[in-house]
Amino acid sequence: MKITFLGANQQVTGSRYCLEAGGSKIMIDCGLVQEREFVSRNWDPCPVPPNEVDALLLTHIHIDHCGLIPKLVHDGFKGPIHATHPSVALVKIMLLDSARIQKEDVDYKKKRHRKEKRKGKHPEVPLYTERDAEEALTLFRGLDYAQTIKINDAFSVTFHEAGHILGSAMLEIEARENGQTRQILFSGDIGQWDKPIIRDPSLFEQADYVIMESTYGDKDHIDAGEIEEQLFKIITDTFSRGGKVLIPTFAVERAQELMYYIGRLVHNDRIPDVPVYLDSPMAVDVTDIFRKSRRYYDEKTWDLINSDEPPLRFHGLRMVRQAKDSKNIKNLKGPCIIMATSGMCTAGRIKHHLKNNIGSSNCTVLFVGYQGRSTLGRVIQSGKPEVRIHGQKYHVKAKVEQIHGFSGHADRSGLLRWLGNLKPNPRHVFLTHGEKEASFDLAETLKRDSGLSVSVPEYLETADLD
Repeated sequence: MKITFLGANQQVTGSRYCLEAGGSKIMIDCGLVQEREFVSRNWDPCPVPPNEVDALLLTHIHIDHCGLIPKLVHDGFKGPIHATHPSVALVKIMLLDSARIQKEDVDYKKKRHRKEKRKGKHPEVPLYTERDAEEALTLFRGLDYAQTIKINDAFSVTFHEAGHILGSAMLEIEARENGQTRQILFSGDIGQWDKPIIRDPSLFEQADYVIMESTYGDKDHIDAGEIEEQLFKIITDTFSRGGKVLIPTFAVERAQELMYYIGRLVHNDRIPDVPVYLDSPMAVDVTDIFRKSRRYYDEKTWDLINSDEPPLRFHGLRMVRQAKDSKNIKNLKGPCIIMATSGMCTAGRIKHHLKNNIGSSNCTVLFVGYQGRSTLGRVIQSGKPEVRIHGQKYHVKAKVEQIHGFSGHADRSGLLRWLGNLKPNPRHVFLTHGEKEASFDLAETLKRDSGLSVSVPEYLETADLD
């Protein structure tokens, strides 16, 4: 019985694990790597032959957890893919959009490289096509929270609410081999407590082995006051300069949470009547699924639904699907709010809006989510006076702001709360999905304060679960 770590090890993207027991192999997540120094791993053959994997379990549909699934299927995986019902609905949007972005990026790079008379580092072909994504979608099987399914004689799994995004799950896996049984708990991405729209993370009392994320393992979220008040201050300050607020946005959860808070400001007449653009076909489609997934909402959101303040609808909101409508936004004079993907500025329409506005001191670039190392978002966030977008350099004159309370991840205190609920201590805890400093800092804290057996695996490391 063993686990091999195939991604998100001492980094925060590319989540992927292989669990082996009783002659069977299952994979947990299969995500795209987004940090520049590791991105070549997306092109490498899967370290575990895809045709040897019996099933894939998906914790949630962020692209760093699901974005390599079409490639896995193209390369030979034919087993079932198990996920919650909301995840199955959402992953169709994510994977088809990702395939389109793959093609668009390749087309743009070919054009740029021809102009510059050079070759790129990676093959100038998409990682996968829309056809690959469509084939992968036929393998998905939806299930409910707290529903236990038997994968085969070696594995059973139960999905539990993770509180991270709609449909996100923690996996409670029972592994069987040679008469032994082990309870293996995958945290997925652990959400924060008391967040709007979705329910709180699940807590557990027992596990033999835990694979836990550590994105914020070395820090607590900065308490700068209520999110609504922070947003109000930044928006009104930017509007007073006559500028635009640009918000790099994750299409799932973050876009809808922003709509929730901006909607409250609009409903309460706290900000001027200006256009608010959700400029992402994917985010628009995701919002439609959110509106149809009410049974997964928390009580506070239900209270708003039953009042005269619908949480995902408000005056001035404009849902932008077409590219021509997105391009027309740059012609708008005066203040507005632009929410556009991708959340780390690695691709998508936000890069075009940044090109058009980052050189204006009237505008604000507002980050509301984690920015991975070496991503364009991290470079802008770091205060660099000049950034490179689509191969060209731009001076950063726009004001750069951050609201930490939007994070979909539990902070250090939240991670300790989640793990501390396990009694007795698990046999071992593996910390993943965190930059090296964050993971090792949390590991030392857990060893010192809780006496836990903890390690931070390296990429391709294998551990026995005996």
